[in-house]
Amino acid sequence: HLAVTFCRALNVPARYVMGYLPDIDVPPPYPMMDFCAWFEAFLGGAWWTFDPRNNERRKGRIVIARGRDALDVAMVTTYGAATLQRMAVWADEIPGSRGSSE
Repeated sequence: HLAVTFCRALNVPARYVMGYLPDIDVPPPYPMMDFCAWFEAFLGGAWWTFDPRNNERRKGRIVIARGRDALDVAMVTTYGAATLQRMAVWADEIPGSRGSSE
């Protein structure tokens, strides 16, 4: 949000982008593949992608939504009271991983 705000303060059009970031062509140790957010700024007649969180070029970004801010592109939105009715938590040990006795 801060980068989008700075761009807009300088009259540079900017938008918030939410999507999925895979680990295509990323050398080990592999980063987590996960949903994430970045922003795009309109410079020189084209939209350019900027990712302050990862701070490196990445292939395969999958855009899910673009908007003015995170509220515009929320993955899940609920209206009214939400009550937790059930929760399940589990963990699986990975043999040979750090902290494992095998």
